[in-house]
Amino acid sequence: MRLTKFTDLGLRAVMRLAVAEHGGSLTTREVAEAMNVPYAHMAKAIARLQHLGVVEARRGRGGGLALTGPGRETSVGRLVRELEGEGEVVTCEGDTPCPLRGACRLRRALRDAQEAFYATLDPLTVADLVASPTGPVLVGLTGRRIE
Repeated sequence: MRLTKFTDLGLRAVMRLAVAEHGGSLTTREVAEAMNVPYAHMAKAIARLQHLGVVEARRGRGGGLALTGPGRETSVGRLVRELEGEGEVVTCEGDTPCPLRGACRLRRALRDAQEAFYATLDPLTVADLVASPTGPVLVGLTGRRIE
């Protein structure tokens, strides 16, 4: 299973925000720089995470992004499902429908594999992802490009 870049950005943003209290409040721009990704892409991921109730944005002086309490304890499997959307690994429709559509066992096997992938991520929480040694590395990210 391969995740979309959007899901990857969302997960990295959540991980960085999970350790933000150790390094102060962060803006979307700071998260984007720390993760070495374009601001516009990170802004879209942050907006989706806000919609999911995982991230909250505070405006004004002392504002910034924060992981919500439920966001910290949310299942990584749930997050990946939400960020990836409802799509299957393979579809049988499209410009050229598959001639095996009515008798194919591959689609079901891939659907089961996809669910097994998510099930592996379900017990993990965002807090688990930032446990040592990952957390200290995340706190130290400054947005400098690594050559």
